[in-house]
Amino acid sequence: MEKIILYHHPRCSKSRGALALLEEKGITPEIRFYQMDPPSPSELKALLKKLGIRAEQLLRKQEPLFREHYRDEVHSEDEWIAIMASHPVLMERPVVVRGELAVIARPPERVYELWDDK
Repeated sequence: MEKIILYHHPRCSKSRGALALLEEKGITPEIRFYQMDPPSPSELKALLKKLGIRAEQLLRKQEPLFREHYRDEVHSEDEWIAIMASHPVLMERPVVVRGELAVIARPPERVYELWDDK
């Protein structure tokens, strides 16, 4: 079976919900506590490719750090990636990866998009 990775924040209800749905499906994902073990810029680039989105779309724009320091700023793709690598709290959660596919599991039921049999 393909490795499933959950970029997880245990205090987030959506993240806990995504984990519960995976477990109900009989899947024990590799859990990446991304705030304690932040993805590198190259990992973020690969993740964004799997998600099919730009870096700015992975930002938590309601996060206080974003509102206080980045809200009115314009950055390049590489700059946003570097900012998220330095401040992983700014990364949207949860993110679930299956092979070359990934989803931001908000709502948690989006994890089902990674399987044909849902």
